[in-house]
Amino acid sequence: MTLANKITLARIALIPVFLVIAVLGGPALDAAAMVLFIVCSATDFLDGYVARKYNQVTDFGKFVDPLADKLLVCAAMLLFVDRGLMAGWMVFIILAREFIITSLRTVAMGKNRVLAAAWSGKVKTCVQIAGVVVIFLCSIVSGGTLAGAAQTLVVLSGWVMTLVTLYSGYDYLRRNWDIVAEGATRSK
Repeated sequence: MTLANKITLARIALIPVFLVIAVLGGPALDAAAMVLFIVCSATDFLDGYVARKYNQVTDFGKFVDPLADKLLVCAAMLLFVDRGLMAGWMVFIILAREFIITSLRTVAMGKNRVLAAAWSGKVKTCVQIAGVVVIFLCSIVSGGTLAGAAQTLVVLSGWVMTLVTLYSGYDYLRRNWDIVAEGATRSK
């Protein structure tokens, strides 16, 4: 197993640790959970760098790396729904985009076509990571009782994450509509 893949698997293994710390709650544990989230997010850039620099790009890594990102970010967002910090419908839209694009990638692989990560997808990931950190910071600073500017920042973060995710999904579908159209019209 390559070093890049080991880094990715370590990120996945840390997600339950992140969740346990975050679920226990309180400002100190939320700060620890946020730091762990940031560390895990940073390993996303690290494993990609290692894979490219040392020629360790693998099919396994191409599959597992984006999965690790989605699991980490979605875990944080579901935690925020549980705490009332993010609307469930926003997280549903974000999850739906992830399922749709993952399904599109699976169909494309069946056609020996690789859907490279689009710029909008990279921006989406960065915006989601930043949004999660902002929500954690607001919760930590306010001691869990959001009011005023903290409440506004939390709501704004949710909206920005949702809208950027929607655009990214639209961009992937627009760029690869031929796969959808062919699948919809082709008979067995």
